[in-house]
Amino acid sequence: MVMVGSLGIQTSSSLSASLFDALKPIPVSSMRMLVAAIVMLALVRPKLTGRSKGEWLGIVVYGLAMAAMNICLYSAIDRIPMGVAVTLEFLGPCVVALAGSHHWREGLCAIVALAGVGLISFTPGGYFNPTGYLFALGSAFCFGLYTLFADKVGKSGSGLDGLSLSVTVAALATLPISIGHATHVTPSQWGIIAASAALGVVIPYTMDTLSGRITSARVVGTLFSIDPAMSVVIAALILRQTITLMAVSGIIVVSFAGALLIWASGGNGANGEANEVSSKNPVPLNHNENERETE
Repeated sequence: MVMVGSLGIQTSSSLSASLFDALKPIPVSSMRMLVAAIVMLALVRPKLTGRSKGEWLGIVVYGLAMAAMNICLYSAIDRIPMGVAVTLEFLGPCVVALAGSHHWREGLCAIVALAGVGLISFTPGGYFNPTGYLFALGSAFCFGLYTLFADKVGKSGSGLDGLSLSVTVAALATLPISIGHATHVTPSQWGIIAASAALGVVIPYTMDTLSGRITSARVVGTLFSIDPAMSVVIAALILRQTITLMAVSGIIVVSFAGALLIWASGGNGANGEANEVSSKNPVPLNHNENERETE
């Protein structure tokens, strides 16, 4: 499920990037989310009644995190290579895992991941763009929230009902932008946006939510390390976008270090599953579990 979701998200990002010159990243992201919300509401037909305040809070925060994560990521991809942007975004789940860790090995993994970012950015042929990095790190922050609330919504009993409502929240949050630009979109561009909505929102977010129900946050979060490598491959195939061997090495380092960090932080202490949950929970958020990812 995570592999299918990763393939869908990265393909969607590449398709959307082809529209950036004509429509700009934020409108593309907003219209994609609007189409995805319409599709999910039609397919799932979620119930609005019988939900607790806690469920609605999770649904709303999850949706807002989706909207902000996508806008930031697309704005980053407009300025830096897609593989670099997605790698920086993956730091979000890594920080979530690190926040609850208490062992030196997790800290070491974090240092190695930062070294990988250095290989991408600050070596000859690196890809450091301050604005692009700012948006990518903003996407990483939102990815951290997404990681927490994807699992919360997935295991709350809301399931796909909750997911479809969260996507609707994301669409409503960006509705003024999507409505304002809708008249400037050609039929062929709408086709790309619709394909991007299905591949990048409906399919992968469903996969993320379902995988959060059938396995642990530790497993799913670790598997999200697939995203950076997948983004490099898809960007090369669709956008003809290549990066240096040094940057590829940095992406591999970040992916492996992040995977080890998330996996290791889920196994601390003697309380088994309880520690697996709490070790990936930043104290200020005071929520229970996490998953995505990813994106």
